Amino acid sequence: MAANQPLAPATASTGSRSVETVIVGGGQAGLATAYWLTRAGRECVVLEARDRVGDQWRERYDSLRLFTAARVDGLPGMPFPGRKSAWPTGRELADYLENYAANLGAAVRTGVRVLDVEVVTGGGFAVSTTDGDLQAVNVVLAAGSDASPKVPDVAAQLDPGIRQLHSSQYHNPAQLLQGPVLVVGASQSGADLALEAAHAGHQTWLSGRNHGQIPINERIAGPLFWFAANHVLTLRTPIGRKLRPAIRRGGSPLIRTKRADLDAAGVHRMTARTVGSQDGRPVLEDGTVLDVANVLWCTGYRPDYSFVHPAAIGPDGYPAETGGAADGVPGLFYVGLIFQSGFYSHLVGGAGRDARVIADRISARTLAGHPVAMQGW
Repeated sequence: MAANQPLAPATASTGSRSVETVIVGGGQAGLATAYWLTRAGRECVVLEARDRVGDQWRERYDSLRLFTAARVDGLPGMPFPGRKSAWPTGRELADYLENYAANLGAAVRTGVRVLDVEVVTGGGFAVSTTDGDLQAVNVVLAAGSDASPKVPDVAAQLDPGIRQLHSSQYHNPAQLLQGPVLVVGASQSGADLALEAAHAGHQTWLSGRNHGQIPINERIAGPLFWFAANHVLTLRTPIGRKLRPAIRRGGSPLIRTKRADLDAAGVHRMTARTVGSQDGRPVLEDGTVLDVANVLWCTGYRPDYSFVHPAAIGPDGYPAETGGAADGVPGLFYVGLIFQSGFYSHLVGGAGRDARVIADRISARTLAGHPVAMQGW
């Protein structure tokens, strides 16, 4: 079925269209879920708010590369093209996802934003979108955990003459003012942007907790990292359960850009966090005051499920779910959350693993007595 096929007509009784499963989000997690549902003979529709599948990756900084090699970046049924040892760029991934969607065999609607998901008395969901209303037996929330950029309160205290950009707004060094740069957040994106700023001739500080690094080269480290992400750093192991909160707060180790790269480029690595201001300048928790012209906030994102009613949220700001199934809301599922089942859950090549679990649960639930009359999808 071609992407962006017109939606089925509304029913006379409700004024809305019936769909067995609505998947919110056309990124890797949503598309992988649609793949497994389609293979199981279950019909679904993927709703992607952006105009093109993959745009969430096209919007990221120009130099972005995945920190996993192409050999493990494919989704179910379609290996990632090109050299298997290459580090795909964000735009290469975007094009891959767009091609994947076009060959998926499921309805993928772009430019359709979901406004509201509400549980219906008696079962199912009412889904309100910018292209009309839907009724669904199941809803899969696959829009990821990066809905809302997270910027510390101290940002509002800094001198307005300092150029401040969240990593979601940053594309390349041409956006920076002349002068020093402070990069806040020392995980992978922070290391990437600090290295880029230094290479562009800016005196650069990188502020944030040291989360470690994988010290060996990619040829050896890649397979080891992939094994650890899939078998060690999971909710099935004590170490995985212990590390999950830190990883969800943005505590991933450096994988591609290493501390030696930063040191060689002259980046000043500061393990103290940025916590305040003095005369409009940023202050680190050790009292260091930095006179900079730019601040890049590589401080992550917050999930946003305010459009889902009800959507139980845990103390960490993530949905209350068990194995991807929402606690207390039958038929509501999540996929693609950071460390949902393991470190692999939010990696491109790991999305298919959790997606298959969710698709199997939906299939079992439907066969157990939750049918729906499909209308021409």
